[in-house]
Amino acid sequence: MNASPESIMYLALELSNQEWKLAFTVPGGKERLRSMPARQLGRLLAEIRAAKEKLGLPAEARVRSCYEAGRDGFWIHRWLVTQDVENVVVDSASIEVNRRLRRAKTDRLDARSLAARLVRYWEDTTHGKRWSVVHVPTETDEDARRPRRETERLTTEQTGHAARVRSLLALHGVVVKRLSRETVLGAKDWAGRELPAAQRAELARELDRLEIVRHQREELEKAQKEALQKPTTAGGRSAAKLLQLKSLGVATAVTLGHEFFGWRNFRNRRQVGACAGLTGTPYDSGGQRREQGISKAGNRHVRHLMVEQAWRWLHWQPQSELTRWFRERYGGGGARSRRVGIVALARKLLVAFWKYVAFDIVPVGAVLKRA
Repeated sequence: MNASPESIMYLALELSNQEWKLAFTVPGGKERLRSMPARQLGRLLAEIRAAKEKLGLPAEARVRSCYEAGRDGFWIHRWLVTQDVENVVVDSASIEVNRRLRRAKTDRLDARSLAARLVRYWEDTTHGKRWSVVHVPTETDEDARRPRRETERLTTEQTGHAARVRSLLALHGVVVKRLSRETVLGAKDWAGRELPAAQRAELARELDRLEIVRHQREELEKAQKEALQKPTTAGGRSAAKLLQLKSLGVATAVTLGHEFFGWRNFRNRRQVGACAGLTGTPYDSGGQRREQGISKAGNRHVRHLMVEQAWRWLHWQPQSELTRWFRERYGGGGARSRRVGIVALARKLLVAFWKYVAFDIVPVGAVLKRA
């Protein structure tokens, strides 16, 4: 049953680490602005009750709320839902900003603006949805993404530690192929002497950190491989299925399974491409028409991964229809043409993976791994 506008209150939350700004409003312009300490949920309930009274609404009036996606994640959304609040989490990058004039920006003004947009989101059906709403995963699905993301961070840390060790050695004219404790700490400088004591001590500490990161990364990767043997989540089952395709490794399959296919329901290929930020952004105004490149408005983990996967696909699936398409259209061009083409292939490949996971449609000409 649809509630009348008078029985609905809208709430926008502007979140920060120390303080939350609350902007309450009802259709017609009446509003109430409040501040409260962050994460005090009992206080938030009290503010909601007080706002209903101040704005002349009955205690049983429905509440619709929103906040921008950020460091607080989705726990606030889940709590609001348990309190019978209709909440949406908004992609902040999708909120339109007037760029014509310099504008004032404070948390208070942002909360008021967000509240006004929330009312239009629900009430104004003539101009479409004015922002993008984030699809909230279940707690199980969200937790399943953590190992792969931690592995990515550890890989970055490992690269950084290794680069630091090589840089310290380069200060004394030393180059080593393998970063083991023996080769690094036993290295001789340009004159055949042992490295200075402080330098060796710093190298030893850096190697300690490198070994810790390596060990943690290996443990995580081992656990991910074991989990694929008997997957218990939708993301795990998607990853195990993708792993059957030649050219896909564990890291790629796990990322696609848990970040993309495991908990999202796509209706068409356009949604698949848009969710990864791989759709084009054409510019067509007056007599000017050009393509501005991909939007980059989706999941960056999947977008970066799919570009790398597209290159691997060309190598390991040479007889597939997608590989033939790429070679016919971009194979004869220069380096720039191939870079443009590989992004187009990444988009097509992601759609093909979606059809394979969702509908058991194997990409035409693709080879499956032997059992």
